[in-house]
Amino acid sequence: MTEPAYAAVDWGTSSFRLWLVDRAGEVLAQRRSDEGMLAAAKTGFPAVLRSHLAAVEAPDHLPVLVCGMAGARTGWVEAGYVDTPAPLAAVLKQAVRVPGEARDIRILPGIAQRDAAAPDVMRGEETQLLGALGFEAAGEALVCMPGTHSKWVRARGGIVEGFSTFMSGELFSVVSRETILSFAVAGADEAEDVASFKAAVKAAYAAPAFAANLLFTARSRQLLFGGTPAAARETLSGTLIGVELAAGLSGVVPKAGITLIASGRLAALYRHAFDALSVTVQPVDADEAVRRGLSMAAAAIWAKSRDL
Repeated sequence: MTEPAYAAVDWGTSSFRLWLVDRAGEVLAQRRSDEGMLAAAKTGFPAVLRSHLAAVEAPDHLPVLVCGMAGARTGWVEAGYVDTPAPLAAVLKQAVRVPGEARDIRILPGIAQRDAAAPDVMRGEETQLLGALGFEAAGEALVCMPGTHSKWVRARGGIVEGFSTFMSGELFSVVSRETILSFAVAGADEAEDVASFKAAVKAAYAAPAFAANLLFTARSRQLLFGGTPAAARETLSGTLIGVELAAGLSGVVPKAGITLIASGRLAALYRHAFDALSVTVQPVDADEAVRRGLSMAAAAIWAKSRDL
């Protein structure tokens, strides 16, 4: 059986993912749970990690590389930030070793934009960027990373020049559950209404200042002209994503189009959104990006001492 070289961990706010990886970068075993930062802060980060390492029978000496919210101020050990313009290679140099642990556990820092007019932070996404773009990617890239808090990143030659965060996912959750619009989407099934979604994206992209008005049409249109709860849900989603795209695409778009780092339903939604605006997309699977980024980081950090 192939021997593991290290364990890679993506520790989010509400999720935990671990991969046991060999020297060739192949995944030997993996674990997933909802023991993200919020849960681990109560249970104890060391206990959560040890339980998953034991489940995949990781050797006691095996090093562990972590990205994500475990390095936040309220996480396990604060890993700080690399300031923009941030070379992705610099993220590796500021990895923080967890004190008091027998095995070598390191947490990657995030990236900070210390601009008084547009302050911003990311943590975890820098590892996906590394996996998608590499250390010294040629040319300019405009990257869209959908999520609860979507990130739009401008990078050039492996350097993150600037980025913006959009609370599109969280706003959708709040608006669809905590406002009068919850009545419009009540009982919505899983069926997609791509036409309603694309129409909402186009309308919001064309007139983002009318976002609050466009959101309400999910209710008013349903009352006056009928329509399914699924159509109302897609109107809400399309409106919020359309507003996000209006800002994200406001600058110069590279000839190669947008690098879209996403998985699952979010990947499909944003593909529909970009298609509605006739914008070229280069898709990258988010799970593969974070695994590849962690593998690249582990190889760079431990190459000399452990021959990874």
